[in-house]
Formats: sequence, C-alpha cells, structure tokens
Amino acid sequence: MSNNRRFPIFPIIIIVVIIALTIAIILWFKPNDSSVASSELASTATDNQDNNSALDMANPNNTATSTSQSNKPFVTGLENLPRSLQGTSIDGEIIIDENKQLVVTEGLRRLFDYFLSALGEEEESVIYARVESYIRNHTPEPAASQAVAIFNQYVVYLKALQGIEKRYGNLQLQATKSGELDLNVVAQQKQDVTRLRQQYFSKETITAFFGAEDDYNEYSTEMIRINQNDQLSAAQKEAAQQDYISRMPDNATKANITQQANLNELIDRTEQMKAKGATAEELYKMRRDLVGAPAAARLALVDQEDANFDQRFNQYQAQKQRLLSQGADPAQAQTQISQIEQQLFNEEERKRLSGYAALQQQKSTTPD
Repeated sequence: MSNNRRFPIFPIIIIVVIIALTIAIILWFKPNDSSVASSELASTATDNQDNNSALDMANPNNTATSTSQSNKPFVTGLENLPRSLQGTSIDGEIIIDENKQLVVTEGLRRLFDYFLSALGEEEESVIYARVESYIRNHTPEPAASQAVAIFNQYVVYLKALQGIEKRYGNLQLQATKSGELDLNVVAQQKQDVTRLRQQYFSKETITAFFGAEDDYNEYSTEMIRINQNDQLSAAQKEAAQQDYISRMPDNATKANITQQANLNELIDRTEQMKAKGATAEELYKMRRDLVGAPAAARLALVDQEDANFDQRFNQYQAQKQRLLSQGADPAQAQTQISQIEQQLFNEEERKRLSGYAALQQQKSTTPD
C-alpha cells in the first residue's frame, strides 16, 4: 500500500468541486500526497517546535537532524514503524548520479511525504530522525547530506504553506457567494506559493517537486474558468475544454486527463449500449476501439462475473422472500437465509449483499 499524499496548493478547488461537472473529472487525477502531511505538520508544529528551531531547520547548512532528538535511535529508519506505515511499501526514491550527487526528483518528495504522513502517530523529532537515518543508510555522500538538507527545507516550507492556505481559504469562502470559484483569489494564492517556494528551493528542485502539480493546477483552473463563462453554451464549453487539452504539452498530466476522458466515454457508452440490449460482441468492439483489446477483454470478463453474481443474487432474493412470506419463526427464517447466503456466495460477496440489495431497490424505484 502506498501513501501518496500531496497537492496542498489549491485546496479551494476541492471546496467547489460540486459546482461544475468538469471537476468530477479533475478530482480523478488530482495528486494528493502531501496535503495530509502538511496539515498535520502545521498542527503539531506549535506544540513541538518554536520559531527558532524552525529557522535552523530551514538553513541549508544544517544538513543533519540529530537522532538525539528521539529516544528511539535508528539505523535504517525503518525500525518500529508506526501502525499506519506497517506492511506498506516505501513510496518514493533517492536517485544519485555517477559522482554520487543527488538528483532531485518528484520521487524524493514522495519519500518525504511517506514518512511525514505518520505525524500524529509519532513526534516530529522521531520522524525527522527516522528520515535522516533512512537517507544516510541508503545513500552515499555527498548525496545523503544534500537530501537531508532538502528535507529540512521541505519541512519548513510545509509549515509556512499552511499559513497561505488558511488565509486564502478564508478569502475564498468569503468571496464564493454566487456558487463560483474566485479565480482572482486563486491567482493571488499561486503567486504567494511561488514566492514561498523560491525562498526555500532551487529552480531545479521546484520543477522536480512541483512541476506535475503545477501542470495540473493550470489545467484545473482553466477548466473552471471555461465552465464559469456564462457567454458560452454547453457545447462551446466542451469544445473550449477539449481545445485546451489538445494544446497541453505531452506529459503525464495530459496522458491522465486523456485516459480519464476515455474512461468517462467508455462508461457512458457502455450504459447506453446495455440499455439498448447490445451483445457481448458489440460491447467488446466498442471497448476495444476506446481502450484497446486487453482492457476490452478484461471488461468482458467483468461483465460475465457481474452477470453470474446477478443470477445468484436474484435466486437468493427469491428464496429469501419466499421464506419471509411463509410466516415462519423469524429466528428460524433468518437461520435459513444465512444458510442460503453461505451456499450461494463467498465471504467477500456476502459483504456486498446489503448494499447491492439497496442499489437494486433504488434502481427499481427511480424513473427512467
């Protein structure tokens, strides 16, 4: 299990996700691996660390966080992991070049966020010692000290970032009275965040840590801007959004957005075709054209499994209703119903029964 938590830069966009249909697509890919880390970091900073120690940590020359801060000395940094990290795979990476110099990547930031996600379970000093021990145990010099220095800067950046998020969050709540996001406030927040990053990181680190995040922010902001344009019809908004996506650079953000668009179309077309009684072969051809043959084959298998489950569920419901209508002793009837569940469904499927029954009931009472 990975612990990707980030994307603290535009939490206000999340506040208004229900405003526009486009935001449902946006949220699918929104990075989120440091928002929890930064919020917990800020909440514990007041109790555990004063301003002077924070400034010391921001100093690039202070490249080590002493394990004497903690009563738990570490060697690898992985000893006695907190409960939330136990059994998980370490997320992130430490890359060095042929001269043992640190190559800063987004994966380094994910590594920091992985350990920082345990704030609240462990004290700050313990986590800092753990991170430094992990870095030094897995990384040669000078890359190790370079990584520790950037971690120290990252910690203070996250604490300072909380102040910006809180200030602009309040402004946005005050400004958003018409049901729309104030993009001027968003732009001001972006400027302040940019200046804050420049205080703590080099240009190379900013690009590596936040480049993908910034690409996504630009995309999501433009989608909202288009959606809030009352001068455009729904068709014109759709065309403008597609035009913007087509002009985006070919990167991971664009690939994810395109993939999600295909997925949405796949879901819509599948529902429409099934409602019209499409055959399995017709569904396969449509899916193959949209997402490729391997995915189409997997979806066909899912259809078969769903159909099998539906058949067994209908059988279960019929037998259950028959027992309940016979007026038998309730305890005896429930025993027999439980036996039917055991016969027709495995353990995981039995957990779905109540929710699936409610869903089927909702479908039956919802007009077309």
